Amino acid sequence: MAGVTDTTPPVFLVPELPEAGHADLDGEEAHHAVTVRRLRAGERLTLSDGRGGVADCVAATVHAGRKPTVELTVERVRTVPAPALRVTVAQALAKGDRGELAVELATEAGVDAIVPWRAARSVARWDDGPRGAKALGKWRAAAAAASKQARRAWVPEVSDPMSTAELASAIASADVALVLDGDAPDRLTDIALPDAGELLLVVGPEGGVAPEERDAFVEAGARRVRLGPTVLRTSTAAAVALGALGALTARWA
Repeated sequence: MAGVTDTTPPVFLVPELPEAGHADLDGEEAHHAVTVRRLRAGERLTLSDGRGGVADCVAATVHAGRKPTVELTVERVRTVPAPALRVTVAQALAKGDRGELAVELATEAGVDAIVPWRAARSVARWDDGPRGAKALGKWRAAAAAASKQARRAWVPEVSDPMSTAELASAIASADVALVLDGDAPDRLTDIALPDAGELLLVVGPEGGVAPEERDAFVEAGARRVRLGPTVLRTSTAAAVALGALGALTARWA
């Protein structure tokens, strides 16, 4: 994937894209543009609705103060198509900030959707109350921030957490489902991958996918695959797999 340079226009997320002409950027994104990035008049920036819509803009006037605002000249509004092969990562819950790191890295590597998975061996436990909602909010915030950092037009959707039974049902509905397993007989490069459709990638917790979970996923139609000879942490496995999928399919074409 192409690297990001200092000359790449920064991306700011907005609920709806403006039409070509003039528009204002306000709220938290304007605060970030003015206070954090120190945007100046004449500099280029990009607005994204997170759903493929992109507006190429120039900052006409920058207003600092308690409520920063950036007046924009909107030069072009365009749509970036979604990949023909859509990849969803079912990420096992991880302790501390490793779950958020997994989301960040997977987003930068191009994931299209993320499913938090309540795996049997996950140390972290999300309840259905405020603590669980707060943890889910952190994952969604991490996906949004990483999308801006990676200059993505699509922000991955982070769904509500799934149980193993719910994930098995999702596997049965996918065109291709892969479970990362260091003991799998097949390598990822041994699998025939489609150029279009829905691919579901399951990443287990630090302790690995439990045997009963592995069996349920295989029964639902998943294939067990390994990435290489080394053991990856749950926070990095999805990003490495996404890089391989980008090279092995048309996702990076």
